[in-house]
Amino acid sequence: MPKPPLTLYLAAPRGFCAGVDRAIKIVEMALEKWGAPVYVRHEIVHNKFVVDGLRDQGAVFVEELSECPDDRPVIFSAHGVPKSVPNAAQARNMIYVDATCPLVSKVHIEAQRHADAGLQMIMIGHEGHPETIGTMGQLPQGDVLLVETPQDVDRIEVRNPHKLAYVTQTTLSVDDTADIVAALQARFPGIIGPHKEDICYATTNRQEAVKAMAPKCDAMLVVGAPNSSNSKRLVEVGSRAGCAYAQLVQRAGDIDWRALSGISSIGITAGASAPEVLINEVIDAFKARFDVSEELVETAVENVEFKVPRVLRTPA
Repeated sequence: MPKPPLTLYLAAPRGFCAGVDRAIKIVEMALEKWGAPVYVRHEIVHNKFVVDGLRDQGAVFVEELSECPDDRPVIFSAHGVPKSVPNAAQARNMIYVDATCPLVSKVHIEAQRHADAGLQMIMIGHEGHPETIGTMGQLPQGDVLLVETPQDVDRIEVRNPHKLAYVTQTTLSVDDTADIVAALQARFPGIIGPHKEDICYATTNRQEAVKAMAPKCDAMLVVGAPNSSNSKRLVEVGSRAGCAYAQLVQRAGDIDWRALSGISSIGITAGASAPEVLINEVIDAFKARFDVSEELVETAVENVEFKVPRVLRTPA
């Protein structure tokens, strides 16, 4: 019996970004330099497949520094940590490596610079997300106000409406963030924004590819983890851009085939912490059931690379 035809649109860019690539490399190089175990505070990136693979190599994932022994190296995740964490590691004379994405570090520096200039900070982000916790933790508790929606802007109470600046989480929806920024600027016309957009190039590029792909597709799958902010935003962007069915899957086994019954086109993309092997697994699952013709939807070419910390480039 012949397989039904299916056009498979593949978004580009998709999957790993330079910050994720660097963070994973940092754990691998730390294991090579110091041997197992190496401790990692929080998931190095939000992807179970990646975390499980590093755990198999000898990485031990913990949520707090207090769970780490003094005599083993510890790595801080790509999402960034509050200032109190490296301070505590230094106080215990621990070897630590900061795998914070350089684009997140840029936001940290920006927040500190504005605070040093006497400005109160407002952060656009998701409450409880490690990146938000890390960025807000660059300044004393209570010095950064968090807003998640335009409605939040109406409710916040500021010290001085003429001395404000804002930063954003790097993995937000570009369109949602623009609405919140507009609300901030309407209420506080003098508020100072970032010199350069805080939302990272990889998040923006993946969202643009989805916007280009979504109107062509009967359905769209985003390969990514349920706790990955940028992956969840891709699902939302796909739905808003005209795709009737957009879903997040961690890997091929999560595909709801009944929901895809009768489709003639599918779009596939992946969040910035999803490895290509999982994307290929999903593509192969469709090839097993359909007569697939692939089309690439490319909206940008990425060639960014971040160096690993110097401590890992020297012998033990």
